[in-house]
Amino acid sequence: MRMLLVGVALVMMTSAAMTSSAVADDDDTKGAQKLAQQGRDDYWHCLAREYSRESNQGLSERDFGRSVAGACPSERQYYRVTLLDYLTTQYPDIDAGAHLATANRAVEAAQKDIVMAFVKHRPPQK
Repeated sequence: MRMLLVGVALVMMTSAAMTSSAVADDDDTKGAQKLAQQGRDDYWHCLAREYSRESNQGLSERDFGRSVAGACPSERQYYRVTLLDYLTTQYPDIDAGAHLATANRAVEAAQKDIVMAFVKHRPPQK
Protein backbone atom coordinates (compact mmCIF):
# COMPACT_ATOMS: atom_id res chain seq x y z
CA MET A 1 0.00 0.00 0.00
CA ARG A 2 2.80 2.40 0.88
CA MET A 3 4.54 1.70 -2.42
CA LEU A 4 1.35 2.47 -4.30
CA LEU A 5 0.86 5.77 -2.46
CA VAL A 6 4.47 6.76 -3.07
CA GLY A 7 4.12 5.86 -6.73
CA VAL A 8 0.95 7.90 -7.09
CA ALA A 9 2.52 10.93 -5.43
CA LEU A 10 5.60 10.71 -7.62
CA VAL A 11 3.62 10.30 -10.82
CA MET A 12 1.50 13.33 -9.99
CA MET A 13 4.55 15.50 -9.37
CA THR A 14 5.91 15.62 -12.89
CA SER A 15 2.75 14.75 -14.75
CA ALA A 16 1.68 18.35 -14.41
CA ALA A 17 4.97 19.56 -15.84
CA MET A 18 4.73 17.28 -18.85
CA THR A 19 1.06 17.80 -19.62
CA SER A 20 0.61 21.46 -18.77
CA SER A 21 2.16 22.69 -21.99
CA ALA A 22 -0.01 22.86 -25.06
CA VAL A 23 -0.17 19.52 -26.78
CA ALA A 24 1.60 19.86 -30.08
CA ASP A 25 0.35 18.17 -33.21
CA ASP A 26 3.85 17.14 -34.07
CA ASP A 27 4.41 13.37 -33.87
CA ASP A 28 8.01 13.86 -32.71
CA THR A 29 6.87 15.87 -29.72
CA LYS A 30 4.17 13.34 -28.82
CA GLY A 31 6.65 10.50 -29.12
CA ALA A 32 9.22 12.32 -27.01
CA GLN A 33 6.60 13.07 -24.38
CA LYS A 34 5.50 9.44 -24.26
CA LEU A 35 9.09 8.27 -23.85
CA ALA A 36 9.71 10.84 -21.10
CA GLN A 37 6.62 9.68 -19.25
CA GLN A 38 7.70 6.05 -19.60
CA GLY A 39 11.18 6.97 -18.36
CA ARG A 40 9.65 8.76 -15.38
CA ASP A 41 7.42 5.80 -14.57
CA ASP A 42 10.28 3.30 -14.85
CA TYR A 43 12.49 5.41 -12.57
CA TRP A 44 9.79 5.89 -9.97
CA HIS A 45 8.90 2.21 -9.96
CA CYS A 46 12.54 1.41 -9.38
CA LEU A 47 12.72 3.95 -6.53
CA ALA A 48 9.58 2.41 -5.04
CA ARG A 49 11.27 -1.00 -5.09
CA GLU A 50 14.26 0.54 -3.33
CA TYR A 51 11.92 2.10 -0.77
CA SER A 52 10.32 -1.23 0.03
CA ARG A 53 13.53 -3.25 0.28
CA GLU A 54 13.67 -4.85 3.71
CA SER A 55 17.38 -4.05 4.08
CA ASN A 56 16.66 -0.31 3.88
CA GLN A 57 14.02 -0.20 6.61
CA GLY A 58 16.49 0.36 9.46
CA LEU A 59 18.50 3.08 7.73
CA SER A 60 18.68 6.68 8.86
CA GLU A 61 17.29 9.37 6.58
CA ARG A 62 20.81 10.30 5.49
CA ASP A 63 21.84 6.71 4.74
CA PHE A 64 18.60 6.02 2.88
CA GLY A 65 19.14 9.22 0.87
CA ARG A 66 22.59 7.99 -0.14
CA SER A 67 21.16 4.61 -1.05
CA VAL A 68 18.47 6.20 -3.23
CA ALA A 69 20.98 8.53 -4.89
CA GLY A 70 22.96 5.50 -6.07
CA ALA A 71 19.99 3.29 -6.88
CA CYS A 72 18.52 2.66 -10.30
CA PRO A 73 21.35 4.16 -12.40
CA SER A 74 20.06 2.98 -15.77
CA GLU A 75 16.46 4.03 -15.06
CA ARG A 76 17.67 7.41 -13.75
CA GLN A 77 19.76 8.05 -16.84
CA TYR A 78 16.99 6.94 -19.19
CA TYR A 79 14.56 9.30 -17.45
CA ARG A 80 17.04 12.17 -17.64
CA VAL A 81 17.78 11.59 -21.33
CA THR A 82 14.16 11.13 -22.40
CA LEU A 83 13.04 14.19 -20.43
CA LEU A 84 15.89 16.20 -21.95
CA ASP A 85 14.83 15.03 -25.42
CA TYR A 86 11.22 15.98 -24.75
CA LEU A 87 12.15 19.43 -23.45
CA THR A 88 14.46 20.03 -26.41
CA THR A 89 11.72 18.96 -28.83
CA GLN A 90 8.99 20.97 -27.09
CA TYR A 91 11.11 24.09 -26.49
CA PRO A 92 13.83 24.19 -29.17
CA ASP A 93 14.68 27.86 -28.61
CA ILE A 94 15.69 27.37 -24.98
CA ASP A 95 19.33 26.68 -24.20
CA ALA A 96 20.19 22.98 -23.85
CA GLY A 97 21.88 23.71 -20.52
CA ALA A 98 18.57 24.94 -19.12
CA HIS A 99 16.86 21.74 -20.27
CA LEU A 100 19.59 19.63 -18.66
CA ALA A 101 19.19 21.56 -15.41
CA THR A 102 15.43 20.94 -15.52
CA ALA A 103 15.92 17.23 -16.14
CA ASN A 104 18.42 17.03 -13.29
CA ARG A 105 15.99 18.81 -10.96
CA ALA A 106 13.27 16.31 -11.90
CA VAL A 107 15.57 13.42 -10.96
CA GLU A 108 16.52 15.14 -7.70
CA ALA A 109 12.86 15.80 -6.90
CA ALA A 110 11.97 12.15 -7.38
CA GLN A 111 14.80 11.15 -5.04
CA LYS A 112 13.77 13.75 -2.47
CA ASP A 113 10.15 12.59 -2.59
CA ILE A 114 11.04 8.95 -1.98
CA VAL A 115 13.28 9.93 0.95
CA MET A 116 10.52 12.09 2.44
CA ALA A 117 8.04 9.22 2.10
CA PHE A 118 10.57 6.92 3.77
CA VAL A 119 10.97 9.31 6.71
CA LYS A 120 7.23 9.89 7.13
CA HIS A 121 6.32 6.20 7.09
CA ARG A 122 9.15 4.86 9.16
CA PRO A 123 8.21 3.52 12.58
CA PRO A 124 9.14 5.85 15.47
CA GLN A 125 12.52 5.39 17.14
CA LYS A 126 12.35 3.52 20.46
